[in-house]
Amino acid sequence: MATENTDINDAVADDWAQALEEQANAGSAGGAPEFEPVSTPAPPSSGGNPIQDIQMVLDIPVQLTVELGRTKVPIKYILQLAQGSVVELDALAGEPMDVLVNGYLIAQGEVVVVNDKFGIRLTDIVTPSERMRRVSRS
Repeated sequence: MATENTDINDAVADDWAQALEEQANAGSAGGAPEFEPVSTPAPPSSGGNPIQDIQMVLDIPVQLTVELGRTKVPIKYILQLAQGSVVELDALAGEPMDVLVNGYLIAQGEVVVVNDKFGIRLTDIVTPSERMRRVSRS
């Protein structure tokens, strides 16, 4: 049973790797722009190696959310919802979806489907200065 789950997980990982490789090949042929990692100066540490310092936070879980849109409705409307009800959102069809980490916008992207599983292809990364500007507005 455990080997079956491992085989399934490996197959899914291979499918995503193939999709990412296809995206990379399409990107080099004039598709979506390639993103270069931004080097930022390491904060002063207490004498430790900066690489070791960052290793301490790499496994901290964060909540990643992809937001289709938002709307405000009265409670009486919520109570009338039933299976098959349609809730209108403020986003337009085809508009990029917001990618949030712990509630903060970090990127926008488009939906992709690989083997009946949804994913999101990032199309625009919010710069650190833009993130700070947005945080200071709220």
